[in-house]
Amino acid sequence: MKTLILHHDDCLRHDPGRRHAELPARVTAVLNGVKDLPETELLPAPRASQEQLRLAHAPEYWERLVDLEPSQDPSEDRVALDPDTFLSAGSIDATLRGSGAACFAIDQVLAGKAKNAFCATRPPGHHADAATAMGFCLLNHAAIAARHAQASHGIGRIAILDFDVHHGNGTQAIFEDSADVLCISSHQMPLYPGTGHSSETGCGNILNLPLPPGSGGKDFRAAWASSGLPALERFRPELIIISAGFDAHARDPLAQLELQDEDYGWITEQICVYAMADCGGRVVSILEGGYDLDALASASAAHVSALTK
Repeated sequence: MKTLILHHDDCLRHDPGRRHAELPARVTAVLNGVKDLPETELLPAPRASQEQLRLAHAPEYWERLVDLEPSQDPSEDRVALDPDTFLSAGSIDATLRGSGAACFAIDQVLAGKAKNAFCATRPPGHHADAATAMGFCLLNHAAIAARHAQASHGIGRIAILDFDVHHGNGTQAIFEDSADVLCISSHQMPLYPGTGHSSETGCGNILNLPLPPGSGGKDFRAAWASSGLPALERFRPELIIISAGFDAHARDPLAQLELQDEDYGWITEQICVYAMADCGGRVVSILEGGYDLDALASASAAHVSALTK
């Protein structure tokens, strides 16, 4: 079986502005980075259904986003949801493809039709909580995918592993009272959004691994090897979802961690070794951050290469 790569050109239509870090070119860079990798298959991402969205988001929140989206009229400007998060014409279809890709990937992996999957979609999702858009994020794709796996496939215990440089506060907020979902996040601290302290433990299902600015691969690997991966092993999930942000890379302009491509390959290999041993290799990865295009291409290639092994 192959590693699926899910994408749709609708993801290029979300336009937060030419000076914004979360550009359409991000996904183009990722696709260029992984296009020649063996044992992969590129498939179109479907749109998520309203039923899937409601698994993680309040209906009135989604209805408000749809109402606020600018029309196709070029004279209509973007809508600012916060100082960093915007709606443009095309944003709704783009984020629906992101959540749809994640849910479709779950379906394919759980049906045994794919080894694992990587969703090359945008905008990202891990800052969005049940009723708030923030941090470039409109829908929380990882949360929707996790609840879809439980609701449609009867999966019980799910681990969401987040190595984006920013704390996935939206994912934590959605699941902090859900003992059936383990959330582990490594991230720079202090940094946006200001959450992710080690003291934040939810109902015992939240593990934060904050790293100070300047931390490199050695510190990153030590945090996961000493705390993150043992916690994953103790939890014994039936499915692993990765929030794969590549903005902890040394070349990324938005943070000050010093990871290299090899560190992303290492953490992915470690996750896959565990998955093969204890949950049938069930891994679905979803693109989050990463804002240096060259680093994004090479780091995502290292990540997907490890998924294919």
